Amino acid sequence: MLGHHYTHSFLETAVASVNAGCNLELSYGMRNNVFMHIPQALAMGNITLQMLRDRVRPLFYTRMRLGEFDPPAMNPYSSLDLSVVQSPEHRNLSLEAAVKSFVLLKNVQGTLPLRARDLSGQRLAVVGPFADNPRILFGDYAPVPEPQYIYTPRRGLETLGANVSFAPGCSEPRCQQYSRAELVRVVGTADVVLVCLGTGVDVETEAKDRSDLSLPGHQLELLQDAVQ
Repeated sequence: MLGHHYTHSFLETAVASVNAGCNLELSYGMRNNVFMHIPQALAMGNITLQMLRDRVRPLFYTRMRLGEFDPPAMNPYSSLDLSVVQSPEHRNLSLEAAVKSFVLLKNVQGTLPLRARDLSGQRLAVVGPFADNPRILFGDYAPVPEPQYIYTPRRGLETLGANVSFAPGCSEPRCQQYSRAELVRVVGTADVVLVCLGTGVDVETEAKDRSDLSLPGHQLELLQDAVQ
């Protein structure tokens, strides 16, 4: 609210938030956050004790329903480990969700899907900063999975048994240092080329927006060289 000039102080922000029905503040790392001014607002009569009780009640009701105040032995989720979380059943469900979340904008001449039976004897080139870098495949607020369960485009295609060549062109999404020779060497001998581009959290996250939608650094040049 302060950033948008809706209020002029943390006290005003606390009063406006509570009056609007907000009962939870996310201010990680701030020792003197907005809701620390609620006692002052209460003393000044800007909010009432009954209003505070109404805001707090659903918070603690939810925490009780989640079992936060129960002994750990009573919480069935406390015994879960990776053998459950990463079970074949759950991994297959994650795979299904990933497959159904893709958006195919164009499929010229039915190029996709790439099938293992069609790739016998074919040479695949996987290029771009997102081709084989597990760290940058996940967006803002994504969980950090175990590395063994991360399938980059390169690793996934290699499971098809195809002859896969790889060249990142640039090592990270900002793509400030681009090796055209490396890219051309790999792409020039390939039958199928997959170019993996994007932004990632190194380029944009919450509170780190971009002024345009262009590809970062030399990524567009990398794409044009691959097509050429």
